[in-house]
Amino acid sequence: MIDETKARSIIEPKILKGFRDFLPSMEIQKKAIITKLEEHFSLYGFVPINTPVLEYTEVLLGKGGGETDKQIFHFKDNGDRDVALRFDLTVPFARFLAQHQNELALPFKRFHIDKVWRGENPQKGRFREFTQCDFDIVGVDSAEADYEILAMMDSSFALMGVSDYQFCIAHRGLFNAFLAHLEVEEKSVDILRTVDKLRKIGEQEVVDLLQNIAGSEEKAKNILRYITKEDASEPFLATLERLSSLAGGEEEHTNRMKAIYHYLSEAGIEGHFTLDPSITRGLDYYTGIVYETFLTEIPHFGSVCSGGRYNDLASLYTKEKLPGVGSSIGLDRLLSALEELKSPILKDGSSAELVIFCLEESLYSWYDSLARQFRKQGIRTDVYLQQKKMPAQFKYAQTNNIVFGLTCGKEEHDQNRVTLKNLINREMHSMITIEEAISIIKRN
Repeated sequence: MIDETKARSIIEPKILKGFRDFLPSMEIQKKAIITKLEEHFSLYGFVPINTPVLEYTEVLLGKGGGETDKQIFHFKDNGDRDVALRFDLTVPFARFLAQHQNELALPFKRFHIDKVWRGENPQKGRFREFTQCDFDIVGVDSAEADYEILAMMDSSFALMGVSDYQFCIAHRGLFNAFLAHLEVEEKSVDILRTVDKLRKIGEQEVVDLLQNIAGSEEKAKNILRYITKEDASEPFLATLERLSSLAGGEEEHTNRMKAIYHYLSEAGIEGHFTLDPSITRGLDYYTGIVYETFLTEIPHFGSVCSGGRYNDLASLYTKEKLPGVGSSIGLDRLLSALEELKSPILKDGSSAELVIFCLEESLYSWYDSLARQFRKQGIRTDVYLQQKKMPAQFKYAQTNNIVFGLTCGKEEHDQNRVTLKNLINREMHSMITIEEAISIIKRN
């Protein structure tokens, strides 16, 4: 019987809304994807950086935009300083560049994978604490840099095994040229944020909001005409020419987009990209190409990878011109989407490939010796540390998604042999050499 006083003193184990614990099966998969992405980014010559979780609030509030500013977790620290948790990895990166620009070679290519925090309304696939995987190129404003980020997005999704996705891209400069042609450029910030809500609130509500902002129903409908594709199959370049015409025949940004599309076509990956003028990105710091990524089976889940060009962001912290372009994979949202799709990508959350069961505690040193031999061959190997009944040991393996088990007793020890069992299909290999066991596991 539990002592009542002790029971009253136990703190209820609970977690904040919008935050999550990750059980081993999911964390193993998440870490595996992060490791793959880190190695992949390195293949492109990108280097890792890190920045503090806490920044001065004034640094983070510099250019996020009204909605983002409201979502920042900020407070007074013990030194009475106004500090905040980073809400993305891009704004801290801009501060980082300004502070360390003399120590870096331009163009500078970085990646940064870490947690960020936003006080937004939690919902399916959207959390208050989540992991972003950012990769950026700073110090050059060119179609080639824009293309390289897009190509890395595509190769990263292929690497992760994600299929049926679409990268939707647009150009903020071209949209701003259209707004100038429509004589509403001074209201561009409010218009951009309204257009960004199109997928969430629908066309009619967007038109109603735009009418109030732009000052007339005709201008609101012209904006809607610009951001809407009547024919979803309209070719990329045809859409681009139509948008350019609506913007008064604009050429600078149109030519940039043509160059980017040329590189995508030459690489044979243009099919994964569509020109979608409704993509504007709500953050104020984007100046050029912008993009969002949707899984075609569940587009309602929202974008799982987004970003764009931000040529003026670092100007908040330095007089030096540091144009940049980058992208961010929302890893937690992507994993949630893949869970909903029951994707085979998430099938392997195993703690090890092999577990050595404990048939006799007196043989522990031998079990340890066996484990070291398997580990030298790159096989993740667990040793069960107690001589329990076999059903309990099998349950341990099952809970940890371990495929192979060694059931070795005194007979195997005396002959320096092992008995290997596939715990999934029950296939048994009795009294085989360690080399044979290694070969069987590696073939799996």
